[in-house]
Amino acid sequence: MKELVITNIGTIVTGKLTDPVTDSNTIVVKDGVIAEIGGPDLLGKYPAAEVVDAMGVTVAPGLIDSHCHPCVGDYTFRQKTDALIESEVHGGVTTIISAGEPHFPGRPKDPAGVKAQAIFLSKCFRNNSPLGAKVHGGAVILEKGLAEADFEEMAREGVWLVGEVGLGTVKSPEDAAPLVAMAKRHGFKVHMHTGGTSIPGSSSVSAEDVIRADPDIASHCNGGPTAVSMAEVERIIRESEIAVEIVQCGNYRMTNGIIRLITELGMEHRVIFGNDAPSGTGVIPLGIIRNICYVSSVCGVAPHIAIAMATGNTASVFGLDTGVIETGRPADLICLDAPIGSVGKTALEAIGAGDIPGITCIMIDGEIVVGKSRNTPPGNREPKIGR
Repeated sequence: MKELVITNIGTIVTGKLTDPVTDSNTIVVKDGVIAEIGGPDLLGKYPAAEVVDAMGVTVAPGLIDSHCHPCVGDYTFRQKTDALIESEVHGGVTTIISAGEPHFPGRPKDPAGVKAQAIFLSKCFRNNSPLGAKVHGGAVILEKGLAEADFEEMAREGVWLVGEVGLGTVKSPEDAAPLVAMAKRHGFKVHMHTGGTSIPGSSSVSAEDVIRADPDIASHCNGGPTAVSMAEVERIIRESEIAVEIVQCGNYRMTNGIIRLITELGMEHRVIFGNDAPSGTGVIPLGIIRNICYVSSVCGVAPHIAIAMATGNTASVFGLDTGVIETGRPADLICLDAPIGSVGKTALEAIGAGDIPGITCIMIDGEIVVGKSRNTPPGNREPKIGR
């Protein structure tokens, strides 16, 4: 049994809105799973364990990107860019969720083709992912003609996501609602495009369309990149329980308005963070942590709550076991510190000031996959490995 102890942690951010920080400073990992959380006395219980001295930095759950458009492997034809997923991991993201793979050249649009593509890509990403990132790919894009048996087959083969409704030939609520309900019966989680047209072939989607179709996630409510009005988003928030997704490739003014309304209503649990990349906006490896910094420094959200929006909230919406630091959960963890030169003295203070924190260690299933991030500024302190 492989054992690892992370000790001398400055702050543990749990990823839970109800209990966002803990005064514990030691985490024990056994075979990739968090086994115990407590004080430094735990170190003596595991004399054979590998030790990571966190040097007083902040430890948080690995971030979750709720909205990615991967293509195949670690390459995107949209931006002709490779290593995008690996770069996201260097931005602290350990779990990536596809909102559809519409950029695949020659993407099929018939029922047999979209089903085959979803199964193929889902299995590809499960079989091979950069740096061990948990990539949930193969999100089927709804096309006219899909039937109950198709969802049954996809579910048997491990497909469980529906890409943004509106990217395919199924656009109207009348066409979408029966297929969304069908997908949900087979355990699928459903994204739905919200806002103006993003790519050729997609369509504008209003609050009424979203509410009537009843997806699990109202994708990029702040614009992808074009947003609906604030009144439209308010309808989604007040008239449904659908998750409200904020993306990096969106409208910053709308982000501010949505977050302030959500906070006023006490509905922080509804917010999740995505990149919506690769897209026309580009590839943004630090997109999720930039979302965290923006809503904290500009929109008034406490840093540990912003982190929960990017971790535990997303895990809850998608039914994932990661995104939270508690016993029994996978040890997908990141170490964060204030970057050199920041006005903040800790990672949380830096985030509140709008500075990207330095990511100094990234762990997936208890394995250290990245030491110092190549994409963030350097932190003031770096964890030390070894007794």
